[in-house]
Amino acid sequence: MRTPVCDLLGVDFPLFAFSHCRDVVVAVSKAGGFGVLGAVGYSPDELEAELRWIDDRVGGRPYGIDLAIPENMSVKYEQGLTSSSLKQRIPPQHHAFVDALLRRHGIDPYSAAPSDEDRAVGLMHDTAERCMDVAFRHPIRFIVQALGLPPQSMIDRGRAAGVPVGALVGSAEHAIRQVEMGVDVIVAQGTEAGGHCGEVSTMVLVPEVIRAVAGVGAKHTPVLAAGGIVSGRQMAAAMTMGADGAWTGSVWLPTVESEISQVMREKFLAARSRDTVRSRASSGKLARQLRSAWTEAWEQPDSPGYLQMPFQPMLTAAVMQRATKAAEAGSESARQLVNYYVGQGVGLLDDIKSARTVVQEFMEDYAAALERVQTLSA
Repeated sequence: MRTPVCDLLGVDFPLFAFSHCRDVVVAVSKAGGFGVLGAVGYSPDELEAELRWIDDRVGGRPYGIDLAIPENMSVKYEQGLTSSSLKQRIPPQHHAFVDALLRRHGIDPYSAAPSDEDRAVGLMHDTAERCMDVAFRHPIRFIVQALGLPPQSMIDRGRAAGVPVGALVGSAEHAIRQVEMGVDVIVAQGTEAGGHCGEVSTMVLVPEVIRAVAGVGAKHTPVLAAGGIVSGRQMAAAMTMGADGAWTGSVWLPTVESEISQVMREKFLAARSRDTVRSRASSGKLARQLRSAWTEAWEQPDSPGYLQMPFQPMLTAAVMQRATKAAEAGSESARQLVNYYVGQGVGLLDDIKSARTVVQEFMEDYAAALERVQTLSA
């Protein structure tokens, strides 16, 4: 199978795997797909180490990087920020609310846990620019912006380096803005997707975006379908609608290579599609995640209200570290609190597999779906 995006990015099978885990990125690319490292929150030094690790193991296969640089965030242009200085801006009532929530679940709010708060600083514009410095020193084949329009510097650097730029969108209007700015590939992400997503379903959004961008500019703009896609059969459906490939995320979470905890894997495998919710509880922006005691707590009358990005993620990171540690030690109450981003496709995930096996099953399922369609049309 060859689509325009295959030729553009040098990929054999246009299955894109977004993952925060470098092991998943390498495994997918080596299996014939296209791994994309979710690098939100990495410091430049951390990103350098991750990309060097990938380069040493991917065997020259193509891979990409996803940077979440918020288009709308009040502090994104401030410089010299640290986790401590940001934390001081969080209102006392929010700290008190979170501490009380932890105690209700049998967790010491001041227990030791590996700090992840500095990842919030990675959302800042100056850090993102330095991360782009790092990314373009490596043989990436694709760079993607996840939260709104990319900075002009990403477009310019991509052009200079011959690296296509992609962007995630949740509406046809957003897609048109992206193409007009110079984005090369659009990821049309339906509301079924995990993480930040809009309100339009994948089945409606994908053909709507394809039609919208067809009239913008002189060249063909490839569109990848995203949102709830966890099988080759669904990928085939997206391709018949005109998509050039499938952008996936949730399907890689339960894999053996994934970065998530065993507790979270078990919760995903037990979850149904109706067990997800779009909530601001984790990032301050609407994002689909597993419904949990964490998301429920923020909907209660005693909630102090959500904070904007990056302050809400700072609260979330600290809570999830402590809750996960307690859950892994056997606390059922803490387990109820543990949470992570995931799409509605979670209801179709029922086993822990290697990332390579997932790619192979996508290919087989895709071929079987096409064969079925040909049988129906005979």
